[in-house]
Amino acid sequence: MTLAVAEAPAAAGRTGPPSDPMLPRPWRVCRSVRETDDTFTLELIPEPGQPVQPFAAGQFNMLYLPGIGEVPISISGDPTYPHTLVHTTRAVGAVTKKMAAIRRGDAIGVRGPFGTAWPVEDSEGNDVVFVAGGIGLAPLRPALIQVLSRRERYGRVVLLYGARTPDDILFRKQLREWRADFDLEIQVTVDRATHDWRGNVGVVTALISRVPFEPGHTVAMICGPEVMIRYTVMELERRGVTPDRAYVSLERNMKCAVGFCGHCQLGPLFICKDGPIFPYEKVAVLLSQREV
Repeated sequence: MTLAVAEAPAAAGRTGPPSDPMLPRPWRVCRSVRETDDTFTLELIPEPGQPVQPFAAGQFNMLYLPGIGEVPISISGDPTYPHTLVHTTRAVGAVTKKMAAIRRGDAIGVRGPFGTAWPVEDSEGNDVVFVAGGIGLAPLRPALIQVLSRRERYGRVVLLYGARTPDDILFRKQLREWRADFDLEIQVTVDRATHDWRGNVGVVTALISRVPFEPGHTVAMICGPEVMIRYTVMELERRGVTPDRAYVSLERNMKCAVGFCGHCQLGPLFICKDGPIFPYEKVAVLLSQREV
């Protein structure tokens, strides 16, 4: 598979897309992992001599298969290791179904990174509550990795995660390692339990009242379906966390990643340029309006 080569990136250390944001750069699949029945993780390394662009937790790339198409997928790997790009997604459309079938050594085009980031550094000194629904754990994973790598800089750290069933839980091994190795409160719930499930059953928002944090000194980072986001913020408000301290990830209908096509427009905002990470108070009214 032959891919065009993008121009060299800007100065080292700068976070943002290369000088030609529309030109994919060739990367190779070094590992493909089946996470669940419909979810997989691709680990990518650059072709020899290709520039590597730093990324921030919360940003996304456009992944491209020649002759098939291109999709936006959040980066789910460690921002301190930009030489390996990790993307976790569900196989739900033509492009992602083909991506689920590619193997080690296959080529894939990458544009990015694009977008805004989770407020990891700005949250230092606060309690941090991560709330994820389904595949929403993947975009939150880089921020959680960063927080845990600097664990002493934060107060309480909480991860609340909801999945459809026990079989749909992502990153099982890493969740066990985080629970064992770090001062991290993890609560997992499922919508539908199996006979061998001994954990929580119900919506993830029901977990918010159970975990300890100091509301006046808490930053929340939330990713999942939009209805889950709204109810999560409502529950956090009941605990005393104001909406200006809640940050959400929105990934809807992105096509070009640079604000040209307008597919991802949300009122006056373009998700690809102004997001995908937003303070909730900036998008609350827009999310509550039908057809926006």
